[in-house]
Amino acid sequence: MRINSRYSNLLTSFLMALVLDTVMTFTMVSIQLGWTSSFAVAFLRGWLVGFAVALPTSLLVMPLIRQVVKKLTSENL
Repeated sequence: MRINSRYSNLLTSFLMALVLDTVMTFTMVSIQLGWTSSFAVAFLRGWLVGFAVALPTSLLVMPLIRQVVKKLTSENL
């Protein structure tokens, strides 16, 4: 299945939020609880809250970051 390229910015933001939230939630729950019987529940709860924050943040911030990177970089180096 291929996705139309006009959705590439949305897909990039979604995947960035998904990956970063998963890694951060796993790390923080591991540090706070360790490998306990409540790890899965705590991970899912933390992941849902984190993703609810990460996705809109990524959608808002990613265009600004692209503009900054465009100003800081050059193809003629």
